[in-house]
Amino acid sequence: MKRLAAAMFVATFGAAAPAGAQEPLGRLFFTPEQRQALDARRKARLPDKPSGPAAATPHVRLDGYVKRSDGRSTVWVNGESVPETVQADSPRIGAAGRDSRVSVNAGDGGGRVELKPGEVLDRGSGEVRDVLGDGEIRVRRNRAP
Repeated sequence: MKRLAAAMFVATFGAAAPAGAQEPLGRLFFTPEQRQALDARRKARLPDKPSGPAAATPHVRLDGYVKRSDGRSTVWVNGESVPETVQADSPRIGAAGRDSRVSVNAGDGGGRVELKPGEVLDRGSGEVRDVLGDGEIRVRRNRAP
């Protein structure tokens, strides 16, 4: 009985192994050349796409941020990635212990406002609101007839 089970196992999986081995897996990660190009671009602080002149928008939405282990940071504001710099009008990431907030330019007055990811700043009024509005999500389901 054990021999029959072993023979069935070999017949089933032994025939499937060569067929699977013939298919190339493809590349899951970057080639070494692509990785070097990405690392060089990151070290040179070149953006993936050329950025146009920064236009002052009436609303600033903080979409998120990444703070890397090497200390460099990228902030996403209004759907665009903005590398953290030392310029006065650039976003600044605060310490992680401070509720993970990012300091952004509030407007012409030169003041700064701290936002958490998902918050929106109205530069005209200085009001900070959450994307969720009143802080809750309501799901309205249609009843079947």
